[in-house]
Amino acid sequence: MRPLTAATPKPMLPVADRPLVAHTADAAVSAGASELIFVVGYESEAVRSYFGEEYRGVPVEFAVQDEQLGTADAVRQARPHLDGPFAVLNGDNLYDQASITALFDAGPSIAAYRVDDPTAYGVLSTEQGTVTGIVEKPDDPPTELANAGAYVFPAEAREWLDVEQSERGEYEITDVVAQAIESATVSAVEVDRWLDVGRPWELLEANEWKLGELDRRIDGDVKGDATLRGSVVVEAGATVEPGVVIEGPALIRAGAEVGPNAYVRGATLLGSDTHVGHGVEIKNSVIGAGSAVPHVSYVGDSVLGTDVNFGAGTQVANLRHDGEAVAQTVKGERVSTGRRKYGVVAGDGVKTGINTSLNPGVTLSSGAMTEPGESVTRDR
Repeated sequence: MRPLTAATPKPMLPVADRPLVAHTADAAVSAGASELIFVVGYESEAVRSYFGEEYRGVPVEFAVQDEQLGTADAVRQARPHLDGPFAVLNGDNLYDQASITALFDAGPSIAAYRVDDPTAYGVLSTEQGTVTGIVEKPDDPPTELANAGAYVFPAEAREWLDVEQSERGEYEITDVVAQAIESATVSAVEVDRWLDVGRPWELLEANEWKLGELDRRIDGDVKGDATLRGSVVVEAGATVEPGVVIEGPALIRAGAEVGPNAYVRGATLLGSDTHVGHGVEIKNSVIGAGSAVPHVSYVGDSVLGTDVNFGAGTQVANLRHDGEAVAQTVKGERVSTGRRKYGVVAGDGVKTGINTSLNPGVTLSSGAMTEPGESVTRDR
């Protein structure tokens, strides 16, 4: 997720009207969780300040994982807080609410998601709805059921967390799952919808999902002949100037200013205190808090971090001439996004000079700058 996570933990990246992990917490609370325990490490204060001591009437505790030594190690840090059966949910995954409720009701249980290519996942073996085994990224998968990273463990699993270190140097939750399968009847619960949000284009997909669930609400100041079509939310304190057209799903957060004569369409999130100015078009994008696209620019299928400023006439290209999926560099390798239309990722504090053009799949690291009139074809 870098550069978006240069100063923000991934689970706190914005998805519609709340951080990514808040959607998971909401699913757990709605499914009947009596307590929430957040295992935190990197930039933990962001999580602590958002959730506090109580969230939606449910008490909150925090456990600290000083070194990221794997998922079983993360749960082990929470062990002092565990009493009775407990659920483990990945904080950077999205699940549909009904499936988490079914998972909780069926415990001990594992969430499973049917995929076309299971070789990239942990894969469950099942017999009449009971999990009989789990294998990581097999060449010959026993089923199409991928491990969706959500579990309900029996109380005794508290003592199963001291697993051996794996070949990659981590303590894996799948080893705890294997013990659960040996010791109890573990149900496989198929989830209807699941998204592992690990890369910037998946953050776009997460926002497309959750923005699509919003109901139209206009609490801010919409002026003159501005036109709002479909499921558009304008929060109190936001301003939409004359001549603006917004086609939902779109969320305009408090303090945002749009227009005049701007066009916002697709699944778009304009974060708090953003500014989209005259003649600007924003399409299917996430614009982080405090960022500005002030004059006659185009931003499509892109993710901008916080406090970004695009100079007048900045144009984002989001389509390859050959029509192939756009690629982006992840950990030094070019990876297909699987998206025919995909723009750029800009970290916090990026500034572009006037009339900058940005190629599809370009990443601008936090604080990066471009010169006026520059054409940027490689990561900066």
